Amino acid sequence: MDLVGHRISAPAVVLSRGRAAERTRREDGGAVSGRGAVRADLEQVFRAAYPRVVAVATRVLGSRDGAEDVAQEVFLSFAHTAVPAGEAPAWLSVAAAHTALNHLRSGRRRATREETAAGPPSSVPDVADDVVTLDERRRVRAALARLPRRQAVALVLRHSGLSYAEVAAALDLSPGSVGTTVRRAESALREELSRHASSH
Repeated sequence: MDLVGHRISAPAVVLSRGRAAERTRREDGGAVSGRGAVRADLEQVFRAAYPRVVAVATRVLGSRDGAEDVAQEVFLSFAHTAVPAGEAPAWLSVAAAHTALNHLRSGRRRATREETAAGPPSSVPDVADDVVTLDERRRVRAALARLPRRQAVALVLRHSGLSYAEVAAALDLSPGSVGTTVRRAESALREELSRHASSH
């Protein structure tokens, strides 16, 4: 798949859907159609925040394609909100984490199907290492999906590169409590991994 082309087309898809909804609203004589008017600043916010939204979703899903699907969902929702532009990055990051966790928990990830369809790689230095790494990532993602939602989101946001201040703003926490929240989430993740490993 041409990932570059896919990334370029994503803003157009979201924006064109938003504009189509706005056209429908105007043609209906100004009546609110479906979810209402589309934000005037959508394109500007999209271009500024899209890379981070995809990065957060990729951190959860481990799949760029899946992350771009999540980004599209998140921006389609954002298009009809009244979230102030200054709060948009935090809102979008949290929405990306929640949406990606929903995908993870519902088993809608395409990665497994794509791996099966792709078949084995043509040349792999050490297949055993690749299998162990892939299995470990799956175990971590499965454990993440079993964590309480707030802990999982805090962990994803922090490990996606958001600062303590940004995580605090996104989750409505005091900046001083972010470190504790993240450490507890990391501890819970380790316990979940250990518990799951001992049950097999």
